[in-house]
Amino acid sequence: MNAINRRHFIRQSALASISIAAAPTLFAGIPGDRAPALGFISGIVNNFLQEDWKGTLSSLAAMGYTELEGGWNLGKSPKEMLDFCAGIGIRPVAGGMGLQQLLEGTATHIETARRYKNDYLVCYWPWLDGADNITADQCRKSAETLNQLGRMCQDAGLKFCWHNHDKEFLKDTGEGLPFDLLMKWTDPQLVSVELDLYWVRKGGGDPLTVLKNYAGRYSILHLKDMNNEKEMDFACPGEGVIDFAPLLREAIDQGIQHYMVERDGEVNGLNCLQNSYRYLRELSL
Repeated sequence: MNAINRRHFIRQSALASISIAAAPTLFAGIPGDRAPALGFISGIVNNFLQEDWKGTLSSLAAMGYTELEGGWNLGKSPKEMLDFCAGIGIRPVAGGMGLQQLLEGTATHIETARRYKNDYLVCYWPWLDGADNITADQCRKSAETLNQLGRMCQDAGLKFCWHNHDKEFLKDTGEGLPFDLLMKWTDPQLVSVELDLYWVRKGGGDPLTVLKNYAGRYSILHLKDMNNEKEMDFACPGEGVIDFAPLLREAIDQGIQHYMVERDGEVNGLNCLQNSYRYLRELSL
């Protein structure tokens, strides 16, 4: 999609969003103290943000989205970005990077998260290699590092969590699945999880069971779907095979507050987010 078409789509999305925003609020039947927020990860609309970040965020706010993950590169300064987001009703809550990058400048990354008023710093990849054959020893070392990072974040007034992929579910180490070992050896007071439901399923796990097994350990859910093809590739929520209703019921019962729509490699992220919001709003929980 070229720049002219992106600008046109942003304008059209803003107009179409009026009807969405006028509809019942997502999770409207849930008591206020338990009502979660629906957000999105900035990468899903990165091409739109590069073209017109203010227009893109305004369109998404009009759709009903209230939280943002990422966006550290938007605006000329954190203040400009935060002031604009406050004006349209979107709150930046999290940002992060992989473990290697995080370790190369931990204090700087923590300070960046603080400057953007994030609640969470996220480790998107908790391994120092490709994680193709994870051992129990690697899990111990990774858990130790995550605990150390969690302590640094806590001291800085931030919360810390790590994000899973399929690698943590593919192969037992002999002492358990890597996911279970990381959960066993990380301190719940220092480290929580941003659980990606798609990657659990892609790795052969059952997202509902994983949610139930570690109730209280999750801070953020990544919502993306899985298509029905052999490759089990990404899909926008509501366009694939994942049954989100029981997952969201369980998550809400656990008190998880943050739900981020994501779809890796999406070209038309505004359309994906628009359709995803409609789908999630209409779910019967």
